[in-house]
Amino acid sequence: MHDKPGESIGWLIEEFLTARATRKPSPHTLAAYRRDLTGVAALVVEDDATPLPLDQLPVAALSPRVMRAAFARFAAPRAAASVHRAWSTWNSFFTFLVAEGVVPGNPMPAVGRPRAPLPQPKPLRGEDTPEELLTAVAREHGRQRDPWPERDLAVLALALCAGLRLSELLALRVASVAGRVGERRVDVAGKGGRPRTVPIEAGLDRALVDYLDSRRRRFGERSVRPDSPLLVDRRGEPLRRGGLQYLVESCYRRSGIGDRVPQGARLHALRHTFATRLAEDGASAAEIMRLLGHASLASSQTYIEVTAGQQRAAVRSNRTNAAVAALVGD
Repeated sequence: MHDKPGESIGWLIEEFLTARATRKPSPHTLAAYRRDLTGVAALVVEDDATPLPLDQLPVAALSPRVMRAAFARFAAPRAAASVHRAWSTWNSFFTFLVAEGVVPGNPMPAVGRPRAPLPQPKPLRGEDTPEELLTAVAREHGRQRDPWPERDLAVLALALCAGLRLSELLALRVASVAGRVGERRVDVAGKGGRPRTVPIEAGLDRALVDYLDSRRRRFGERSVRPDSPLLVDRRGEPLRRGGLQYLVESCYRRSGIGDRVPQGARLHALRHTFATRLAEDGASAAEIMRLLGHASLASSQTYIEVTAGQQRAAVRSNRTNAAVAALVGD
């Protein structure tokens, strides 16, 4: 690509999304990029005296003044977090165009943006709710057509005792659980492609072993090859996003704790519970943020580097591990 100030916004958006796709973002993330870009660009088109379709709107038309006016209209009906995200998307878009020699500069520093509010933790409500959930799921439920308590317990225990995101759970392979006895860990492909290692204690390890044993009985030894997906559905197929969300929702219903799950944080409530309990039981902010794989830890010098031993001690302090251990006999 070279200096083409007459190129249309519609075409350049597709070029940007193609370039972003090489970073392997989730489909949800790519869809959000597209919405942010086309949503603001549509406002630019509407505000023009002679509206043009996006595939005819030249990038040279996007001056700082035009972008300020478009973002003012975009921001009016939306929350600050949505506007902040859209600003970041457009800033990345223009950074891409500058690097490709399409435009001489990025107008976004001249466009105001709201401060992004820090998300508030949304753990499960109730002191003993995680233990009630795990205990209920570990039992076969008579109403289920094909109960698989070992699998369901492994999924919930991974989220509650290792703090994994939905996408991280789906990306796990059988070989992701590794290490010698007493030093077991799960290797996680984190957000943005950042890998991390989370220590796991004996209870979670035993729950995963029991799950894989039950999977061998159901589908045979070949189903648990090292490169196989760790989490599968009742047909032995890899769990997908919708299937994992449904599984967790059904676990909430079966255990009767649906009213203790914060709205808008269904599976993520398990990750928040992991972090909240770590904090309550004495883990430091640096340990928690490293275990969760937050991007800010890599870019900020305010957090203290912690050793693998300190991370393991932090995980061991999470009392949910004791509940899992009791259920699997460790």
